[in-house]
Amino acid sequence: MAEKDPASEGGLIESIRKLAITLVGVLQTRLEIFSTELEEAKLQLGQLLLLGLVTVFCLGLGVVLLTVFFVVLFWDSYRLPVLGVMSGLFLVLGIFAALALRAKSAENTRMFSSTLAELSKDREQLKNNL
Repeated sequence: MAEKDPASEGGLIESIRKLAITLVGVLQTRLEIFSTELEEAKLQLGQLLLLGLVTVFCLGLGVVLLTVFFVVLFWDSYRLPVLGVMSGLFLVLGIFAALALRAKSAENTRMFSSTLAELSKDREQLKNNL
């Protein structure tokens, strides 16, 4: 009957322990990358929302004031045609903006691409080493 070599058992256990430590280290690094990307996405979304609200407010106010200006300018003779043209113009612009928004929201941008790329590299390295 063959005896177990204590050095080989310690070597195997030590190798498994080192592998586990390495895997935990890799996982920690990937989670840190993910956390950083999540924070960046959150900040970017907040900035986009703030800029979007300011833009909508300023453009909306500008549109109302411009419409009032043209109506007052042509009050005596062309009041109703000016209101009709301005309404049509703003409806067309609104439709184009809605179509642009729909196209932009349909774009498929991958969130956390750096994290996914690193995990893909890790998987390939593990495949090559096994």
